[in-house]
Amino acid sequence: NGAVCIQPCSPSFHGETSFVCEDRKWQMFTDACASLDVQSLFQHCTSSLVVAVASFSLCSLIFSTLFSSLQRISVPDFSCIIPDILSSPAIPGNIADIVELLKKISLLLSVNVDRGKMQSYSRIANHILNSSVISNWAFVKDRNASSILLDSVNLFAGKLLLRNGSESIQEHFISTKGYSVHKNASGKSFDFSMEFNNTANITGHVVIPEEELLKLPKTSKAISIAFPTLGAIIETSRLDPVSVNGMVLSVSLPEELRHILLTFEKVNKLENVKAQCVGWHSTERRWDKRACKMKSDNISSVVCICKHHHRTFKSFSILMSPTMLRNALLDYITRVGLGLSIFSLVLCLIIETVVWHHVTKTEITYMRHFCLVNIATSLLVADVLFILAAIVHNTALNYKLCVAATFFLHFFYLALFFWMFTLGLLILYGLLFIFFKITRSVFIATAFFIGYGCPLVISILTVAITEPKKGYLRSGACWLNWYETKALLAFVVPALSIIVVNVVVVVVVVVKTGRSSFGEGCKSRDLSSMIRISKNVALLTPLLGLTWGFGLATIVDSRSLAFHITFALLNAFQGFFILLFGTLLDRK
Repeated sequence: NGAVCIQPCSPSFHGETSFVCEDRKWQMFTDACASLDVQSLFQHCTSSLVVAVASFSLCSLIFSTLFSSLQRISVPDFSCIIPDILSSPAIPGNIADIVELLKKISLLLSVNVDRGKMQSYSRIANHILNSSVISNWAFVKDRNASSILLDSVNLFAGKLLLRNGSESIQEHFISTKGYSVHKNASGKSFDFSMEFNNTANITGHVVIPEEELLKLPKTSKAISIAFPTLGAIIETSRLDPVSVNGMVLSVSLPEELRHILLTFEKVNKLENVKAQCVGWHSTERRWDKRACKMKSDNISSVVCICKHHHRTFKSFSILMSPTMLRNALLDYITRVGLGLSIFSLVLCLIIETVVWHHVTKTEITYMRHFCLVNIATSLLVADVLFILAAIVHNTALNYKLCVAATFFLHFFYLALFFWMFTLGLLILYGLLFIFFKITRSVFIATAFFIGYGCPLVISILTVAITEPKKGYLRSGACWLNWYETKALLAFVVPALSIIVVNVVVVVVVVVKTGRSSFGEGCKSRDLSSMIRISKNVALLTPLLGLTWGFGLATIVDSRSLAFHITFALLNAFQGFFILLFGTLLDRK
């Protein structure tokens, strides 16, 4: 596993193909086989262009020399290379060469970009943006090729000259529109309706609000470019499981214009699929939710308010996260399970209140039931917060409320585990420190410090470290981030560590109680109490561990519905487990 094999291409191609061994099978990793010969692309062009690009090799290129040569080109556009490009197959190696070619054209030939040049450029880009070749992008050697293409098109289109105050160049998979704008205009809009695949079209709408146009000191130009397939192409090279659910809309605006209104038609119009407005961070090459905020979201379209910045945010779209498996069965299990969990925990606390004086006559039994009450209370509050967090997210209330809900949810889930840890420490105290007794007040103070103090410190540190960078919340939910900042580790690591410690404690109990001499040094009442506590820990620890083990599995394999349903079942019924094993099965 992990071995790499590199093979040369067939004789009619140049380059190489690499394979990686996965599960005892060779899987294609990158394909750099290309049939395009960049040096011969310009053979049919005028002599001045031939001289300039005869040494145009994408493998070895001296940028400064090429720049000085290409600036002397006198031909009106580069349409002469289009027939060869359009007749070449859009295989991964050719895609990489065309992306590099478009990048160089954007950098070196973007002076006086008229309609002819923009049409030629769009036809070349359209060839590799075709919906039929999206899967080929997965094997392009440079994983940033799609980002490079987006930046190149934005740069070139931004130099477009407008005839009579407007321009429109339309291809199947790329469309460019431009208008003259001034502060006396009542607002300017760009409307796009484009082919997404052979069976469907999608639309996009860009509006520059009137209040933004008032900021313009003079007449300027506004350019917008629409890409119906580029989102899916970018998706093929991304590691985190996010899906673009609309077209990508780019804008080139004067620096004074900072905010725009964008409407995206959803590709996936399922009722329970939620959207997130994002901007493409061109320097970090990732989708960034800080660029936009949602104005409205319905089953077919999303309206976003986005901030434009000429160096970072020029392209925008909407995402749906496959980690949010909005399944009717999953929702039903969660609702019913949480209802049963809350009812069980309330019943547990009522029973503990009724029998408190009868079951807390010794220090050990008092400490055990004190821990059990706090475990039940922590999970009860966490379950209620879980419901509130879902309400905050689903109703698109403000960001700060979601942060607050996540903070307290993190805190009380951690408290649940740290009180389990306290219960484990209580067992060790009863078994290993037979002749050392602590007072009730000392125990309560220590237990509160461990049960609530440690979770509070971890929760505060997590939000303080990740929130300034907007990396506290995960995409599409009021819960800790995983893909960008790994904030979720602040819950997973302590929880799983406590589970391991408590399993060790149970093993110690089994070993100690198995010795015939153990009962000689302690009271039989304390011994029976220790055994009851050990049963609590022995039963609850694996259940909690199994629950959050499946929770971790939903992150590792976020597309598995089986993992999500299993986690939802175990998570929702934790309260019932505590009632059953902590209270109802206690014969006393």
